[in-house]
Amino acid sequence: MGPHPAVADVRRAVREALAGLDGGMTVLAACSGGADSLALAAALGFVAPRAGLRAGLVTVDHQLQEGSDVRARRVAELAGELGLESGEVLTVTVGTAGGPEAAAREARYRALGEAAERAGAAAVLLGHTRDDQAETVLLGLARGSGPRSLAGMAPRSGLYRRPLLDLPRRVTVAACAALGLTPWDDPHNDDPRYTRVRVRSRVLPVLEKELGPGVAEALARTAGLARDDADALDEWADTVYHDCALSDISGRLTLSVEALERVPAAVRRRVLRRAAIAAGAPSGALSATHVHAVERLVTSWRGQKAVDLPGRVSAVRRYGTLILAISPIP
Repeated sequence: MGPHPAVADVRRAVREALAGLDGGMTVLAACSGGADSLALAAALGFVAPRAGLRAGLVTVDHQLQEGSDVRARRVAELAGELGLESGEVLTVTVGTAGGPEAAAREARYRALGEAAERAGAAAVLLGHTRDDQAETVLLGLARGSGPRSLAGMAPRSGLYRRPLLDLPRRVTVAACAALGLTPWDDPHNDDPRYTRVRVRSRVLPVLEKELGPGVAEALARTAGLARDDADALDEWADTVYHDCALSDISGRLTLSVEALERVPAAVRRRVLRRAAIAAGAPSGALSATHVHAVERLVTSWRGQKAVDLPGRVSAVRRYGTLILAISPIP
């Protein structure tokens, strides 16, 4: 008799995510102890040795709740039970920049990247599900962040792989139950102070009630379509960037205005955002409003002054060129 259908679904998703990795490589599962990441880690513990891969578990202690260190150690100790070779606790200090959610995410990913480097890992698996993807798309839509934000989370992004993006959360819960695993319910997942929690507990249920079932699946499908479009536009913008960049030395970047005028707005704004970041503007602080202000130097030129951007970067138009550099621009 085969495994429970939910267990089989999670294992299959992990197996597909590991395709292409050579035998002997190391893969880590990021595990908080919740149902999603616990089912993921258990699946990795089953699939990895059969694929000739080494596998370990890492769990992040954000130090935001009393007893978080004890709980993190318990999660790490599950590694052997789940068929994984090692378990490690990554203790981080969460800052305040960008709000609590963004600060915790930044600290977490930094710790995961460092752990992967120490272990020589070829990939880190994350337990985001289709429900998480739907929440991400709704948040992006509410913030008016554009198609890249609506694209949600990518199945693969550099070191990170998300095998469960096509599976609903109920499958991971069922998989844990079938395997006799008891997930930990993070109190933060029910704390309405967090925007994502409000989307999960209030917004999505209302949409399901008013529009009918399948909203999360439709939002996840939208993310995939938006990602394909955004990837194509990004590739186009890369070509334009290289074609219109007249110089790029010592943090001073010069672009051809004529070349920028010839391309659609969606491509031009991507080029301008990339140029601003290359000149020194922090990507997290660079908003669509900033990019639009720089774009007006190209499309609505009336002799206006320089545009100030985050990171002390300025953009100014001179003699048919757009110059971006740390202020003041000589």
